Amino acid sequence: MPRKLRWGMVGGGEGSQIGGAHRIGASLDGHFEMVAGALDIDPQRGRAYAVRTGITEDRAYGDWQEMLGRESGLAGADRLDLVTVATPNSTHHEISRAFLRAGFHVLCEKPITTTVEDGEDLLTTARHADRILAVNYGYSGYPMVRQARAMVRDGELGRIRVVVAEFSHGSHADAADADNPRVRWRYDPAQAGVSSVLADTGLHALHLACFVIGQRVRRVSADFVSTVEGRVLEDDAMVSLRFTGGAAGRLWASAVAVGQQHGLALRVFGERGGLRWSQEQPNQLYWTPLNEPTRALERGDARLHEVARMGSRITVGHVEGMLGAFGNIYADLAETIRARKERRAPHPAAQWYPTGEDGVRTLAVVHAAARSARAGGVWVDA
Repeated sequence: MPRKLRWGMVGGGEGSQIGGAHRIGASLDGHFEMVAGALDIDPQRGRAYAVRTGITEDRAYGDWQEMLGRESGLAGADRLDLVTVATPNSTHHEISRAFLRAGFHVLCEKPITTTVEDGEDLLTTARHADRILAVNYGYSGYPMVRQARAMVRDGELGRIRVVVAEFSHGSHADAADADNPRVRWRYDPAQAGVSSVLADTGLHALHLACFVIGQRVRRVSADFVSTVEGRVLEDDAMVSLRFTGGAAGRLWASAVAVGQQHGLALRVFGERGGLRWSQEQPNQLYWTPLNEPTRALERGDARLHEVARMGSRITVGHVEGMLGAFGNIYADLAETIRARKERRAPHPAAQWYPTGEDGVRTLAVVHAAARSARAGGVWVDA
């Protein structure tokens, strides 16, 4: 096993919804060691928590500017190989851009930025710096999602006709939570951008659809509603999609679907058969060939496509979930970073990590959907 890659994190501190998942995912396969971090908006709290996670005091920073300044001066084996940005949406552009310009590979939480222009600027910055820019659509790391993509890629479904994606939950259904800071910012355009639930959870469902069928969104027609009084941005969205390869799509995102826990699901219908997958039962991918009974494909089965087998760590029948999916994204990045260092081509499966281009394309769809919704659902070029 080669030496562990050096990893740093901005945001994702104590109490963060996503920070722990990144730290566990990055450590699963022994590829990364977390050696630096600016983990909290409060400098003292951030430093203290970083030390508790195992970071040495001299690399536990009070803010990202301090981290950037000192880490940029390190070289050789001490220099960071990857920086994860897990801060609020409105800060993604500034922080990611600064680390890219300083020569660091970056994995940014979604949405990649709040505006398409800022996203395109990050792509340009990454190209000029010759650095990797990835975005954390972590659910694409699930082995059975990758099995679905491989099946579509190899023509097992034939021409794709329709894809239906959803991410619905009821976590923001209680109007009494209007002043809860963890909820309120999501409906504030100054912090969240042009969209709330579509840009938050709906982006995952959108990326999953594009990832699995291998097509980009061409046009959208959207209906946004704010069901809780006082919310500026939508808490429920329905979007019709047309893809570059001819497929039609339906996308539902909701934060007020009482009774739905996580609600990320995908259905793909082709001329030769259909697939369905749910994040809450991630070990099974249901495959129905045309005019044949439905069968359950199981994670860990030796007969799956190679890319699905590579994404599994435990034997068939055991539960393997979100943390493993995040781990697969980090494993992809580790292989890609090492391949660059060793001047070789990375394993083809490692190129399935979600890229900055994926982040900008899905963000452009959100902005197009917001324009469509404001115009009463007219079709808009995405």
